[in-house]
Amino acid sequence: MAATPAAATQATAASSRALLSGNEAISRAVWESGVAVAAGYPGTPATEMLETLATFPDLYVEWSVNEKVSLEVAIGASMAGSRSFCAMKHVGMNVASDALMTLTLTGANGGLVIAVADDVGLSSSQNEQDSRYWGRFAHLPVFEPSDSQEAYQMAKAAYLLSEEYQVPVLLRLTTRICHVKGMVNIGERVPHEAAGFAKNARRWVMVPGHAKERLPLMFEREQTLRSVSEESPFNFVTEGSDSRIGFVASGPVWMHVRETFPDAPLFKLGFSCPVPLEKIRAFAATVDRLLVVEETEPLVEMELKAAGIACLGKDVLPKIGELAPEILRPAVARLFGETLPEPALKPAKVFPRPPTMCVACPHLGVYYTLAQLKNVTVAGDIGCYTLGAGHPWNALDSTISMGASMGVALGLDKGRGASDRDRKIVAVIGDSTFMHMGMQGLLDITYNRGNVTVLLLDNRTVGMTGGQDNPASGRDIHGLGSPRVDFAKLCEALGVAPERIRKVDPYQLPVLFKALREETKIPGPSVIITDRPCVLIDDYESLKPYTVISDKCTGCGNCVDIGCPAIHVNRREKVVKPSGKEVELQFVDIETAACTGCGLCLQPCAPDAIVAAVPVHTINFVKKL
Repeated sequence: MAATPAAATQATAASSRALLSGNEAISRAVWESGVAVAAGYPGTPATEMLETLATFPDLYVEWSVNEKVSLEVAIGASMAGSRSFCAMKHVGMNVASDALMTLTLTGANGGLVIAVADDVGLSSSQNEQDSRYWGRFAHLPVFEPSDSQEAYQMAKAAYLLSEEYQVPVLLRLTTRICHVKGMVNIGERVPHEAAGFAKNARRWVMVPGHAKERLPLMFEREQTLRSVSEESPFNFVTEGSDSRIGFVASGPVWMHVRETFPDAPLFKLGFSCPVPLEKIRAFAATVDRLLVVEETEPLVEMELKAAGIACLGKDVLPKIGELAPEILRPAVARLFGETLPEPALKPAKVFPRPPTMCVACPHLGVYYTLAQLKNVTVAGDIGCYTLGAGHPWNALDSTISMGASMGVALGLDKGRGASDRDRKIVAVIGDSTFMHMGMQGLLDITYNRGNVTVLLLDNRTVGMTGGQDNPASGRDIHGLGSPRVDFAKLCEALGVAPERIRKVDPYQLPVLFKALREETKIPGPSVIITDRPCVLIDDYESLKPYTVISDKCTGCGNCVDIGCPAIHVNRREKVVKPSGKEVELQFVDIETAACTGCGLCLQPCAPDAIVAAVPVHTINFVKKL
């Protein structure tokens, strides 16, 4: 992101109000709280928190190579007595959990807040998980804001709670909170002096003997926090005139329930872990039925039932996705045996728009080439290149988690049966994902002599989350120069023979195809590095656009198989070949305004129907203007 969010909030500081998304509101509160160190790894819907913080002065902000490292950086700053912040999406906490589960024993020194953004509804994730579990698992307090104002307030309150009880605090968000904007009352930064690091091996050196001593303190702290939760102003009741049913809700669901059932009593759960059981028990006594509305797991429902509080929950409501009004209304109607009238206006169906890669994306040629290979299994990974699993390439056979392509490919190799004896194994991974979790996998491949060819797609950015910098781009989060990773040297250091490491231009299809065909035939590990920047970053240079000479187009459709969105099929015809086989011809044109001139479509075009749209000197003249 550009420096707009922070600049906008600073500009409106005099009026103390700003229009902010939840991510921006949290960043503002973190800065105002005097935080000294903030770290994270890009991941939708959490990315903008670090991007926004990077626009503020007086604190250190970094993109870490993965979420575990980012949390460890925040832990170190907290140990030094500074306030620190860490942000990630829900699957990132899986990566950071090793550090988290020990952090709960050491506790915090300077205030430490961890924002975890759940992708409820899977808008950009490989799974849907509920990060509230980490509060229970690690015995940590959890705050759940319902809008941008609460996100701001809870972030500030989290630092006070963290330092008072020397405990890290989890701030559980969802996509709707992260990205929806609202008016927020803001303040100014209050500096926080670091107390300094006090050596105490029995606290900070978590060998088994020391950890055993810290366990009782953790459980004692949890009991204290339960009492704090019972009195927290973030847990409150909204009175209602219809006591037939009362609701317990947290996060954005609280807003949905208020909108859907304005007359119903509603318990707002903002400090959601530990659950204020007695406060909810008293509320439950005032209604005929109690319905717990939570995304996505029945955590609170199970805890209430275990405490002897009768309630309904996932036996009435779905276990997946967002619980919007159109979901809540019919579910509660069924509970009362009511039938809702048909809406006068039904929402129009949105024309489906399947996700695809960008015009001239350097990954297009990679997947076009992979689709031509025979007898090959391709292990994919997490990134915008995961789209290679879709039409027209259908070139990925697995996608599990960050960096998993390496281990999965090795397992496919070592676990092959007789039917797969001659099958070639290819792993596809992006530059940022390789540094995040792929390096260890490549080391495992070389160490165990795996017969795997790795396609390392270096586009010099974290493309899927909006083009953030990483160690492969040679720039830090502020855009300042930093050492750029040399992937060829890195792969050699991880055990790949130098003659089995190739760097190729992904726009040169014959060269790419030859490299893949040769490397997959040779036993042992090899790496093919593609080195072209993402089309959406400043490093990319557009060339002259192309167009189609309609009279020359034979409808072969070879260019369509590239998958470039700038190529449009304008006419289809079915013809019967002399062999009697019926085929469909696809006549195309190119959206010149979108074309960047990468030249991928030229290479499979047999009739040479694709030509330059305008003279090169005209393009150069326009660029000068």
